[in-house]
Amino acid sequence: MGALIVVRIRGTVGVRKEVNYTLKLMHLPRKFHATIIPDDNSYKGMLMKVKDYVTWGPADPEIVKDLLLKRGRTIGNKPVTEEFLKNATGLNSIDEVAKALAEGTLKLNKIAGLKPVFRLPPPKGGFKKSTKKHITQGGELGYREDIASLIRRML
Repeated sequence: MGALIVVRIRGTVGVRKEVNYTLKLMHLPRKFHATIIPDDNSYKGMLMKVKDYVTWGPADPEIVKDLLLKRGRTIGNKPVTEEFLKNATGLNSIDEVAKALAEGTLKLNKIAGLKPVFRLPPPKGGFKKSTKKHITQGGELGYREDIASLIRRML
């Protein structure tokens, strides 16, 4: 099945109510927030509704591990540690947690005490193309195979 990393790259002004509601359901209330979602039909429908505001791509265990360690937060806004993840999930290492999240067998909201959103800064060097157009039209929005390169510039 797998999982997808979704990053919101457009802001909140002028967003329709149903699109804004869907973004909140996906834990993407603000610009430059990211989350990991399963790759199933219900989430694909949500992605099609918000495709004009987000970019997404396949989750890689390496990038998931980087997101958890560098931008993951627990309740109380404390950084995520390997010991916290071991206690919360029952898995032996952060590599196993990252692999389970990337494969879609574990969901972010099922890890007790972990916030299901990653707050990221803007990408270093800025966006290379327009944030108002889709990838097929020469922009930044929509599905991309190289989501890891964008996330690395934002970490």
